[in-house]
Amino acid sequence: MAEPYAQFEAARLVLALRQAGVTDQRIAEAMEKTPREPFVPAAFRDHAWENVELPIDCGQTLTRPVMIGQALTALDVHREHTVLEIGTGSGYAAAILSRLCRRVYSIDRYRTLTERARATLDQLGLSRVELRFADGLKGWPEAAPFGRIVLWGAVGDLPELLSRQVSTDHGVALAPVGQGVGQQLVRFARQLDGAFQRTALGPSRFMPLQAGVAREL
Repeated sequence: MAEPYAQFEAARLVLALRQAGVTDQRIAEAMEKTPREPFVPAAFRDHAWENVELPIDCGQTLTRPVMIGQALTALDVHREHTVLEIGTGSGYAAAILSRLCRRVYSIDRYRTLTERARATLDQLGLSRVELRFADGLKGWPEAAPFGRIVLWGAVGDLPELLSRQVSTDHGVALAPVGQGVGQQLVRFARQLDGAFQRTALGPSRFMPLQAGVAREL
């Protein structure tokens, strides 16, 4: 995409973020500086900056940018945090997160997605992201605890193994909970007694997270 047009599209995305209530300047700048084209299949690159879901490999989708902005606002990521991301997908959200925190640990159950995300992140020179092909529902125990955990797939509740990896120092996890029209994006904030305060943030539409790894993709 030509430079002036890319700048125009990035500015339009920032406007859409503001209109959706994403007013954190750090998030807006991180998203403005992260080109979406490298994460999008060639056939859809003309739509890279649009606020739409786009198909990627392995039957997965690239989440709408505004949805990512809203989720990151709720996650409240700061520079000192390490973040665990469940569902690498194309690597786009991890790229944005890497501009906001100390380090991102990202897991995907599809080897193809993990390898392509790594290549794209390397191409962009984003080195603060560790990727793993594994069962995301088991987390990344040896790198825990995490200041923030984000799940890009729906669960019935915050999985026990992941809840144990949320920092006891005001850690936060964010996950879509439930299925269908009743699905909600929920913020789990660790309290001093170790329990989680749950806050439903509004409707969401994510596919369910699956246990295990994909054998063929």
